[in-house]
Amino acid sequence: MKRSISSSNEIFGDCHPSRAALTACFFLMAFGCLAPGWVQGAKATTFGREQDIPDLKLGQRVKVDDGTCPAGQVKEVTGAKMTESGLVRAYKCVPRLGIKQK
Repeated sequence: MKRSISSSNEIFGDCHPSRAALTACFFLMAFGCLAPGWVQGAKATTFGREQDIPDLKLGQRVKVDDGTCPAGQVKEVTGAKMTESGLVRAYKCVPRLGIKQK
């Protein structure tokens, strides 16, 4: 039995998504593809020596575990200020985060 287009529209309705729905779907898919990169970029990176930091960017924070801070802390290096001669780094000792050892 052959169905006509009008009878299938009566059963299922007019199932054409609106332009706004398609646009929203596109942006959600694009965000879903980009989100893992943002999350991965947010993770803290730990280096063994300060010389191992490749190129620090303004506002970027990295942790350096070189033993210069007291027990239970690690040195945090931040790209603090941009000058004509380059990036000025700021240093401070912060609590070491991670699995606690006995």
